Amino acid sequence: MRKRFIEEDTHIKTYDSKLARRLLQEIAPYRRQVIIAFVFLVMTSLLSLVGPYLIKVAIDEYIANNDMAGLINIVIFFVGVLLLQYITAYIRIYYTQYVGQKSMYSLRVKLFSHIQKLPVSFFDRNPVGRVMTRVTNDIEVLNELFSAGVITIFGDLLMLFGIIVLLLFLNYKLALVAFSVLPLLVFITLAFRKIMRESYRNTREKTAKVNSFLQENITGMKIVQLFARESNRHKNFTTINEEYKNAFFKTITAYSLFFPMIELLGSISIALIIYYGGIQLLGEKLTLGALVAFVEYLRKFFVPIRYLTEKYNILQSAMASSERVYKLLDAATEEDVPMTAESGQRFRGEIEFKDVSFAYVDDEYVLKNISFKINAGERVAFVGATGAGKTSIINLISAFYKIQKGEILIDGRDIYSYPKEQLRKNLGVVLQDVFIFSGTILENITLNKKGISLEQVERACNNTYVCDFIEKLPKRYGELVGERGAVLSAGQRQLLSFARVLIYNPTVLILDEATSTVDPHTEYLIQKATEKLMEKRTSIIIAHRLSTIQNVDRIFVFHKGCIVEIGTHEELYAQKGVYYKLHQLQYKNFTSDVKE
Repeated sequence: MRKRFIEEDTHIKTYDSKLARRLLQEIAPYRRQVIIAFVFLVMTSLLSLVGPYLIKVAIDEYIANNDMAGLINIVIFFVGVLLLQYITAYIRIYYTQYVGQKSMYSLRVKLFSHIQKLPVSFFDRNPVGRVMTRVTNDIEVLNELFSAGVITIFGDLLMLFGIIVLLLFLNYKLALVAFSVLPLLVFITLAFRKIMRESYRNTREKTAKVNSFLQENITGMKIVQLFARESNRHKNFTTINEEYKNAFFKTITAYSLFFPMIELLGSISIALIIYYGGIQLLGEKLTLGALVAFVEYLRKFFVPIRYLTEKYNILQSAMASSERVYKLLDAATEEDVPMTAESGQRFRGEIEFKDVSFAYVDDEYVLKNISFKINAGERVAFVGATGAGKTSIINLISAFYKIQKGEILIDGRDIYSYPKEQLRKNLGVVLQDVFIFSGTILENITLNKKGISLEQVERACNNTYVCDFIEKLPKRYGELVGERGAVLSAGQRQLLSFARVLIYNPTVLILDEATSTVDPHTEYLIQKATEKLMEKRTSIIIAHRLSTIQNVDRIFVFHKGCIVEIGTHEELYAQKGVYYKLHQLQYKNFTSDVKE
């Protein structure tokens, strides 16, 4: 069994310095914007501390002395501070969001570029939905960290420190009374963090189960409906969804307990200040303005504490997401060699395997000591039972996998010494399961390659007989084909792939079961198109229908990972070996079908 990518970690570090350094590198190109955001963050925090002090001055110096002119001046000054605070907050929010969006845009592009360079073997082990989650959900979590976490944490800490200093400056005895609830506040916060850590892990695990089930069920919807399993799948989803709901309710419960406790502690602190401050006020040891300022500062004191707790959860989530993102970024890409001036040269098309052995997993070899040589321009066919190793040969010629033993040569040169781009530009592969991108007919034929004219496309379509159905479409080459070519039949998708290959003009043509899923008429068109494609090209055909390959130059018969027979159709049939048995099985099935 192949090694699987682990979706959920049982233990997540709240803070990982190595990951933090890598995350900081993402915002390094925007250090100027970060500095601007930080400066205005400091200004916003300092300005927010001015308000309560201005209230103290207004009460003690102007209201108490019945100084209306001074009171008007202080109110005007207060309004100016609020306006300035609004402006600085706007600039801070703009630049923090700018840094978050730009850095995540760059990281998302980097991740997508990296994914395109990963070997095919990586996608054999990792579900597509999981990889997509890295590029979407996990990146979005990191954006939240940069835009609402990292920079604003400093603002919250600055606010707390500033309030503590001002309270001690106004009246240190009263400040100590206010701070008497802090030990209990610290205890509650630490307990909440522990509960949230476990709750977060549980919720993330259940979310992954819901996403995994949805992806699998939607992908297999035809099977679900064909076998009338809707009620069963609905029951399964209800169970998984119930688990997710319960996990999320635990998170809600934790929040609903924590924040009212913070409010309660804040109210207790204010009550203590009013009581002890009232005693000092009556003893004329404290002014009314100072008492009001104390109450206002205490209200502000508990706000950043709530924010810091929330940002702790953002930080923890970001650490988990960054670990998964960088794990994907650190996945080994395809080994490649640099392009040179000779990289644009076309291949002659000579292919040779020398004692090649290959296994997808460990020592479970699917190809064993394979040796053969295909001459330039030769037409050959690979036949054999399912699992004999035919398609693996195609994967190796395309350099999707590394062989464990032996050597593969193209034009006498090791296949892995060619740049991947040069190698694959010389290969034209038509697969049994044709992949069509959402977009237009034209985009699917050219794959948006620049320099291909409409005349070239039309010529390729005429030669591959795909123009017959394209001309009947309302928008012809501009017709949208839907996701995976949903509006096209299997035969139309197959013919479209022929035109796609021809427009790229490869040296080596590979047809992998290209006619196994089409009707007789389309098969006839494909046979005619195949003749056009194979002209002056090295051609390899993999087919179960032996009737389609009787005119090739040579046939290679595979059996359990080995080549057991080589020859023309007549030679192999006369040997009465593996090929003869395959032919007889197909002939009997065919004749029995006709009689029925």
